Amino acid sequence: MPIETLDHVNLRTTQLDTMIAWYTDVLGLRHGERPDSSSRGAWIYAGNRAVVHLVEVEGEPGIGAETALKLEHFAFSATGLAEFEATLRDRGEAMSRSEISAINVVQMNVWDPDGNHIHVDFPSDE
Repeated sequence: MPIETLDHVNLRTTQLDTMIAWYTDVLGLRHGERPDSSSRGAWIYAGNRAVVHLVEVEGEPGIGAETALKLEHFAFSATGLAEFEATLRDRGEAMSRSEISAINVVQMNVWDPDGNHIHVDFPSDE
């Protein structure tokens, strides 16, 4: 049974509404249906798949430096590099761009309001 794809990422946060807004406004994902749960949270969709699960927690969110023992990053594949880069600039979002010629990808590295590192990969021929 080989693994074929990553289904979703589950993130704990103390700022649920801010995170929902960031994932929808900055990454262009969609806030959608979530099964009933005893905890407050949200599911964020790419197309018909809930790719980010947010769970609200109280207390310290556990933000650490990039060198701390935690999830270092997760990634999305996308198209529309110029539009995405313009959105990041217009919003004043921290970002870095990396061109990975060996795999023909341009990575746009961004950080959500909780400091989670995400890179969005675009075909380098866009």
